[in-house]
Amino acid sequence: MSTPYPFTAIVGQDDLRLGLLLNAVSPAVGGVLVRGEKGTAKSTAVRALAALMPEVSVVPGCRFSCDPASPDPACPDGPHAEAAGVSRPARTVELPVGASEDRLVGALDIERALSEGVKAFEPGLLADAHRGILYVDEVNLLHDHLVDLLLDAAAMGASYVEREGVSVRHAARFLLVGTMNPEEGELRPQLLDRFGLTVEVSASRDTDERVEVVRRRLAYDDDPEGFAARWAEEEGALRERIAAARVLLPRVVLSDGVLRQIAATCAAFEVDGMRADIVMARTATALAAWAGREEVTADDVRQAALLALPHRRRRNPFDAPGLDEDKLDQTLDEAGPQENNDGDDDPGPGPDGGGDGGGGGGVPPQADGEDRTPPQGSEGDSPSPAPEGAPDAPGRPAGGEQQPVASAEPFRTKMLSVPGLGEGAAGRRSRARTEHGRTTGARRPEGALTRLHLAATVQAAAPHQRARGRAGRGLVVRRDDLRQATREGREGNLVLFVVDASGSMAARQRMSAVKGAVLSLLLDAYQRRDKVGLVTFRGKEADVALPPTSSVDAAAARLESLPTGGRTPLAAGLLKAHDVLRVERLRDPSRRPLLVVVTDGRATGGPEPVALAGRAGRLHRSEGTASVVVDCESGYVRLGLAGELARELGGTAVTLDELRADSIAGLVKDVTAAGRAA
Repeated sequence: MSTPYPFTAIVGQDDLRLGLLLNAVSPAVGGVLVRGEKGTAKSTAVRALAALMPEVSVVPGCRFSCDPASPDPACPDGPHAEAAGVSRPARTVELPVGASEDRLVGALDIERALSEGVKAFEPGLLADAHRGILYVDEVNLLHDHLVDLLLDAAAMGASYVEREGVSVRHAARFLLVGTMNPEEGELRPQLLDRFGLTVEVSASRDTDERVEVVRRRLAYDDDPEGFAARWAEEEGALRERIAAARVLLPRVVLSDGVLRQIAATCAAFEVDGMRADIVMARTATALAAWAGREEVTADDVRQAALLALPHRRRRNPFDAPGLDEDKLDQTLDEAGPQENNDGDDDPGPGPDGGGDGGGGGGVPPQADGEDRTPPQGSEGDSPSPAPEGAPDAPGRPAGGEQQPVASAEPFRTKMLSVPGLGEGAAGRRSRARTEHGRTTGARRPEGALTRLHLAATVQAAAPHQRARGRAGRGLVVRRDDLRQATREGREGNLVLFVVDASGSMAARQRMSAVKGAVLSLLLDAYQRRDKVGLVTFRGKEADVALPPTSSVDAAAARLESLPTGGRTPLAAGLLKAHDVLRVERLRDPSRRPLLVVVTDGRATGGPEPVALAGRAGRLHRSEGTASVVVDCESGYVRLGLAGELARELGGTAVTLDELRADSIAGLVKDVTAAGRAA
């Protein structure tokens, strides 16, 4: 086993270290989510925490780490006779993003259960993590069915494994720690709320600090054991401080005045539910114990708010987490008891006992309702779009480019799906064969049996009972009789947006409505667990504004800053989209694409632009790409060019009004595949 990097040798990252240490002092805080760019010691710090955790006493031979003082009466390895426990270090169990359900919760041997009537259970990672740390790197990329299992275990403190009426239950209480890069996509709100605390980390811009990071890392890589030995004294001191804080924790007093501050803060920031209040109370208590105090102060409440509330204030996936610290201070002053506000010069505990740990949360102040759209001039000051092909007016950016405009308010969109039956990653858009969903049939298992089709198994075994010498009431089942249930659920798709940003779309109100529609579709893609990409075209060429990614909010940010103006190279946009899809088919062949073209259908620039756009559309159709054209044409006189483009693509055209879920223009529009249109 390799020597872990010492926790005390980590340079900077005060918020990260504080959040982890508070959970070591009080696991009831509920874990921590670490958000930040790659290469910021997120994983290093989490793995180093295990060496600081106190040892746990377990029942000898129990695979589920039962506490000998109070063993689980339903433990699969029980019942446990009274015996002296054995101590072992707390475990850090890592959950791989691509893990299977059986690897997480454990596997039940269905063949032995049917033929021998015994529960042969192989524990999973949740059993290994009981009374320890469950670490999920890139937690935002975790599959939905694993997220659901984590949510259940975190809520109930137990894991249930059920296969066709045969069930096993075991205790599963663990400290949940997740790390993620927000650029790769956000977490589901249900899982986000399960993390007690959240911290934002970023690389230091201080030259001396960066030099020290590199120096220590190189020293560790050259001699891990020797480097760890040099930090052994600091590690021991920190371990003793955690143990002392755990002993002090039950004696910490949480006064009514402090509870009022906590409740007022959660109400002022309009967080959902009561979990935030409870987490803040536990965090403030842990902060006081960490500082060696027996009473919670207003500074503890402030620090707890900065750690426990930012991720609970998000109203949609495009909101940046953060707190308005001025508003926080005002709320604490108004709700706090006077004695907590006068003469208290305690700066609040940090990871090393001094300072405020970098301000908590690592998030710069952000006012409530702050407009995150790029600055722009007033409506009257904005230049009007020039006719296509006209020379640039004085003061106008080259090519007739307009400044970006803010998007209109997003709305709930109708369901757009890819026809047929796919086999892609689990999601919520198109029909697919999945491990979860309604049972549609049975087949012979390929590898380990995960979902038994009981009726099909009995039907396969029944004709052979006499030949197998069946004498009693039991059914003689052999491996060849087992049948795997085939199930149908939903998959996530690659939704590639091709957005017309030319001069014909540049009228401010019109482009604002177009951006609002695309933003609405992005929100829908987030909820349906799709990957998204963004291609824009204007002037003389098309650009990949965002390569396919799981980060929907990154696409929203690129959309907000999208300028408009110039000619309409529609064919270039479609050909660029074809290149993107070709590469993605090689990278992820099981994920089916959905092409969403947002345009009024006009094509200008170059020889025969309309005919060239038609040929590009037919290229997508020939490869069976499902597509939809969002018709942005407005006014009394409409040319219907977007409808013509949809026919060339072999897809469907919808207007901006028809895109709304509450529109009465029609029912849900399924995208027509090129193969079906032929």
